[in-house]
Amino acid sequence: MRLAGPLRIVVLVIAVALTWIVISILLGGPGSGFPRIQHLFNSPESSATAEPRARRYKCGLPQPCPEEHLAFRMVSGAANVIGPKICLEDKMLMSSVKDNVGRGLNIALVNGVSGELIEARAFDMWAGDVNDLLKFIRPLHEGTLVFVASYDDPATKMNEETRKLFSELGSRNAKELAFRDSWVFVGAKGVQNKSPFEQHVKNSKHTNKYEGWPEALEMEGCIPRRSVAS
Repeated sequence: MRLAGPLRIVVLVIAVALTWIVISILLGGPGSGFPRIQHLFNSPESSATAEPRARRYKCGLPQPCPEEHLAFRMVSGAANVIGPKICLEDKMLMSSVKDNVGRGLNIALVNGVSGELIEARAFDMWAGDVNDLLKFIRPLHEGTLVFVASYDDPATKMNEETRKLFSELGSRNAKELAFRDSWVFVGAKGVQNKSPFEQHVKNSKHTNKYEGWPEALEMEGCIPRRSVAS
């Protein structure tokens, strides 16, 4: 009976030692963190299929642009709810966050050599004055890049001169742009050919994504400095 006390102590010491050994094995030993216990919770499938996150470049492009090119990404407005965005060389030129977009045509003028923003403005093509737009795009200098993103209605106040000016900047679709069409376009003053950077979706009850509005358009690419000619 006198050995009961010391025997209990020995059993307790052995139990503690065995527990410490098991924990050390699971944790991978001193200084190694938790690799073994983590391995128990990671299935072979998840470890084998894990892929690194794809790298994104300027304005979110999947690939970098060549030298002497400007990276851009544009999104037209979605119905009359979500405003358009114009990004150039990782700089947001126009967006709802910057509070410089509005119903109609959202236009950013950019120096075609340096890539610097000259001016950005929104023109209401439903209730605004088309003369304000004409005063903005008539005096452009040679080589000026013109980024255009529609929002809600881009065309109701358009007249023949406006359509002609956009056509001279390289647009294929300006002449047929109509009420609540979606349109994104990059042109240049002095361009010799039609711009390869243009998308247009007609407002049609058969194809509209939203009730009364077509889908928002998204366009990205690399623009050669000084010109967008193909």
